[in-house]
Amino acid sequence: MNHKIANIRSEYTLKGLHESDLGSNPLLQFSKWFEEALASGLEEPNAMVLGTIHHQFPTSRIVLLKDLDSGFKFFTNYMSSKGRDIEKNPRVSLTFFWKELERQVRIEGIAEKTSEVESDEYFQTRPRGSQIGAWVSKQSSVIENREVLEKATQEMEMKFAGVPVTRPEHWGGYRVIPQYVEFWQGRPSRLHDRLAYIKVNEDYWKIERLSP
Repeated sequence: MNHKIANIRSEYTLKGLHESDLGSNPLLQFSKWFEEALASGLEEPNAMVLGTIHHQFPTSRIVLLKDLDSGFKFFTNYMSSKGRDIEKNPRVSLTFFWKELERQVRIEGIAEKTSEVESDEYFQTRPRGSQIGAWVSKQSSVIENREVLEKATQEMEMKFAGVPVTRPEHWGGYRVIPQYVEFWQGRPSRLHDRLAYIKVNEDYWKIERLSP
């Protein structure tokens, strides 16, 4: 088994990444790559790995990017494991991996809650079932069985029958303000291109090439 795993290998040959390809701002560069991922027809290119610190250990899970402005925005239950982690330590990481494009983007930054208006606006765009689910799920808590969720769902559907579902106070958005952004392009022989933006101040990002 171990031998078979060790032999899993792909050669990356699609493109290179040069300093001249990059703009001065990593958010604009990310937008460019993201548009290319969308145009390539990738399934859920907005899926990203969110890393937090949990009881002194790093922990990660997949969440979905929902907007990009001054930072990377996602939504969740504030009382979830990741929400409690962020409350204690807002330093987080994000990772995007677009296998078909042989690209990866790593972000390190500070997570801050979005405004209530932003959370309300996004909540109203969600499917009604997902809105109900935000009320039902006490995310990350232990439950006895599946029936607990099904019963709670029925109760919430009755509560909001015939009226719009309002956003629960424990559910909303985070915006990750980047401090470090690394763009990785796969290259042959594992000699990948890695170009990193390091935030110096509000108006300037330093760009460095990293050894693969």
